[in-house]
Amino acid sequence: MWSVAAQALTEGGDARIRLGGAGANAYGCPPRPDPALVALGSSTASVISGAAFESAAALCVRLAAWPGGHVAEAARLRRLLLQLSGAEAVPGTEVVLAASGTDLHLFATQLVAGTGQAVQAVMAQASETGSGVPAALAACHFATGTCQGRSVARGAPVSPQAVGEPIAVALREADGTPRRAEVVDAEFTAGVEAVLRAGRRCLLVLTDLSKTGLLAPSPACAARLRKRHGERLEVLVDACQFRLAPASLADYLAQDWMVAVTGSKFITGPAFCGALLLPPALARRSWHRPLGALQLYTARSHWPDHWPAADALDDPPNPGLLLRWQAALVELQRFRAVPEALADRFLQHWGAAVGERLRSDATFAPLPVAPLDGVRGGRWSGGRWDRQQTIFPFLVLRRTAAGGRVPLTPAQTAAVHRALAEADPSGLDDPLAGARFQLGQPVGCGVREGQPVSALRLCASARTVVEAARSVQGRTQAVAQAMAALDKVAWLVRRMA
Repeated sequence: MWSVAAQALTEGGDARIRLGGAGANAYGCPPRPDPALVALGSSTASVISGAAFESAAALCVRLAAWPGGHVAEAARLRRLLLQLSGAEAVPGTEVVLAASGTDLHLFATQLVAGTGQAVQAVMAQASETGSGVPAALAACHFATGTCQGRSVARGAPVSPQAVGEPIAVALREADGTPRRAEVVDAEFTAGVEAVLRAGRRCLLVLTDLSKTGLLAPSPACAARLRKRHGERLEVLVDACQFRLAPASLADYLAQDWMVAVTGSKFITGPAFCGALLLPPALARRSWHRPLGALQLYTARSHWPDHWPAADALDDPPNPGLLLRWQAALVELQRFRAVPEALADRFLQHWGAAVGERLRSDATFAPLPVAPLDGVRGGRWSGGRWDRQQTIFPFLVLRRTAAGGRVPLTPAQTAAVHRALAEADPSGLDDPLAGARFQLGQPVGCGVREGQPVSALRLCASARTVVEAARSVQGRTQAVAQAMAALDKVAWLVRRMA
């Protein structure tokens, strides 16, 4: 059954989940555990852990022996996500399962467009969110295939409803440094006002967090706009990184904002498991909004049982999605068992060590990330580990013949990223050669000295916290692994010279 489970984990998503010639998906992850690979790339994806794989395999056995069991299992997974995420603090919150974060943006757009009025979104730049997000927010097909294995025309409308191209706001300057928060907020505000003046409804997408760890617009800005415009403006919190403490997630839901999460980033579940959390009032407004246009992207059992509009959907089983959420919730359950104050202290310690190394080592140029402390707030109290930076983007520098240092090209950075995950048989006299590390995939971050550059990302995850929480030795090892990953980056750069 292990081989059947491994196969199922690669199904029920789009083309990015399929295995390539090296036995890994587009994110470099195989469908089986790889204990020798140190997972520090949760801003992109993580290799599945042994405990998560065993739990997914057990669910695979149950589904094989239980015809129609996918309906009950989907309901169970939705309930468990409510319990573990913090959403239960807002009674009446409902959950919709989806294959990916991009699918969730499409779902949110469809719910807002279901009123019959023209809709237009205002979002952060796609390079900080996802290449398919603008198309999804325009209610268009964002790939050439759907999670149900159906071929579609990328960019073609999903439904006949009037949905405009989203307005995008840049979060970083041309050189990759963050733009001032007040400037970003002002541009989001101007975008929202322009949409509403044109007589359209607006979907404001608040990104928490972006690929490089940014939060925009500020929650205070979104709250002001919602208070000013009421239900003409809906807010979708893109929390697909799921770097949210329960109290922070509850704060968003309590403001009647949708929240999109995935189990495959901070939580370290397999890629392609998403969920849209719908606050009570918005859920009630949406029960009867038409969903038929989403037929190729979702199934009846992935929506709440009592939603009348969901009855228009077919219900093809998607065991791969259920197995991936099962694996992710194993990781989330383990993480929630760690006291939040302990998680907060560890992440502060780990982040301080990583930040100091990136600043002090001439091989690296850290990409600035605006502090999160003080940005979030609300009526829920308790430890908030999510004020700590957990995504550390950085440029890699090489020495020139003249003795200076310049950033690697995007192609060179991608080569370093691939080599980090491989053992190098040509240098086995050096212990770094056999060490294997998974970092976040390179992200384009502007131009330096006339050359486009991209950043690698070293990330803490729920799994990092769980393993560190076991003992002082575990915390020491977590920092040592991060330092070793940076050591290997520097080793690879020296070998390029």
